[in-house]
Amino acid sequence: MKNIDTILFATDFSGISDYAFDYAASLAAVCDARLVIVHVVTHQVDLRDFYVPHISFDEIDKEVEAGAQKRMVEFCEKRMGPFPGTKSFVVTGIPHEEIFKKAVEEKASLIVMGTHGRQGVEHFIFGSTAERVVKTAPCPVLTVRPPQQPDQG
Repeated sequence: MKNIDTILFATDFSGISDYAFDYAASLAAVCDARLVIVHVVTHQVDLRDFYVPHISFDEIDKEVEAGAQKRMVEFCEKRMGPFPGTKSFVVTGIPHEEIFKKAVEEKASLIVMGTHGRQGVEHFIFGSTAERVVKTAPCPVLTVRPPQQPDQG
């Protein structure tokens, strides 16, 4: 089996990402691998040609990025104790493209990420970042689905 020495963990700070992190952390511990964590802030809808009073799009972008940076710091402080040397990044762009770029830059040997398991119309409308990463990644990708909930009846 090929050596896994760098694991890139992509997070959107959702519950499923937290669940997927447990897999990334377990694999990093077993493989003695370096962890790289990335969160992608997606581009905001550009309404600059429309009249929207009292809103500065640059300020909104800055606030969203600052909020993402704060969440990344909180995530790393809470979860990264046993993994010294972990790198974390908040980048802006199209999620699957930025995950690909960071995987190449960091020479990731594995990408771990959660998938929301959307199907049908919801999948068609929202697409799947995980699916796009799997199709384009420069290395293997482990996608983690949410735990199955028992039927509510």
